[in-house]
Amino acid sequence: MKFNGYKRSDGHVGIRNHVVVLPGVICSSSVAKKIADKVEDARYLYNPNGCAQNAKDTSMTLEILSGLIANGNVYGALIVGLGCETIQKNIYIEAIQKKTNKPVVYISIQEEGGIQKTVEKGIKIVTALMEEASKCERVECDLSDIILGMECGGSDPTSGLSANTVLGNTSDRLVGLGGTAVLSETPEAIGAEGILEKRGRTPEIGKKLYDIVIKCEQSYLDSGDDIRNTNPSPGNKASGITTLEEKSIGCIHKSGTKPFDGVYEYGQMIDQKGLMFMDTTAYDVASVVAKIAGGAQIIAFTTGVGTPVGNAIAPVIKITGNHTTFTRLNDMLDFDTSESITGVKTITELGEELLDYIVDVCNGERVKAEEHEISDMAINQLSSYC
Repeated sequence: MKFNGYKRSDGHVGIRNHVVVLPGVICSSSVAKKIADKVEDARYLYNPNGCAQNAKDTSMTLEILSGLIANGNVYGALIVGLGCETIQKNIYIEAIQKKTNKPVVYISIQEEGGIQKTVEKGIKIVTALMEEASKCERVECDLSDIILGMECGGSDPTSGLSANTVLGNTSDRLVGLGGTAVLSETPEAIGAEGILEKRGRTPEIGKKLYDIVIKCEQSYLDSGDDIRNTNPSPGNKASGITTLEEKSIGCIHKSGTKPFDGVYEYGQMIDQKGLMFMDTTAYDVASVVAKIAGGAQIIAFTTGVGTPVGNAIAPVIKITGNHTTFTRLNDMLDFDTSESITGVKTITELGEELLDYIVDVCNGERVKAEEHEISDMAINQLSSYC
């Protein structure tokens, strides 16, 4: 199965062709945004960190930001630093060059001589990058080049019954075509760890899946808390989800029926094909960002009560099994699977339709989050993981 995408010189494939403006530290974020706002179609990627973190969290920030720039949807980037922060120019460039050879330029406010001079220079750099990017043309690519990140948020009972199950069927189809699908949200696998263990392609993969879920739950207990005090969320409970175990079993339906071929750390670059698990937080935005940093060019996000979450780099498709939600919140939802509940269509039929829609998005069709320019950014912190 084919689509038209962008083949990068580093071997990655993109479905978008973005030039990114990234603040190297939160202190330079407003200046970086001024630059992005002055160049049509430039993508501003907010960075909430870059300084004053412990070593582990600094490393995590760098892993995520370098992965986002390396994503196939990005042509090139401008990083706007301050000058005195922890993550300096050479650290950024070295981390990025380990993952990609795409054009990346770094400037700093202190070195350039203030806000206005930095903005003026930044506009020139981004304009030049945009001109270069405009020369890239879509070419025929195989669907096996796609990494589909799968997420859920604002779940209700229709999520597990319909949206997640349809997405699972689509995941099976993509993996069957040689592509990659990524399940995540470790806290929302608690109670389903035994099921996941049996689905490892090897006993070692199954054991790793089981262990990371157990470790996640234990991290709460070690801190004197019980995850069940906060998950399911108030919105989940109001919609009819009763326990974390119920939510988890519904959540993992997104992964379909294929065996898991690998387990990745938070934001780690995905370097194999098949069905993967990424060890992420249940915090939707931070989980979405991690999968995109890992290489996912597109996110399939299921929701029962609705959410507008989007990303500057990758389209986030919103899928719901709740027809009332789809009708009421239509300006932020893209695909309705509720006909699997009413019996009008089967899970199999809708799974095929969803894959066709994903191909349309890969070919350039914009999703609601893109139309509304929704861009959310969060990076999980190891010091408060899970």
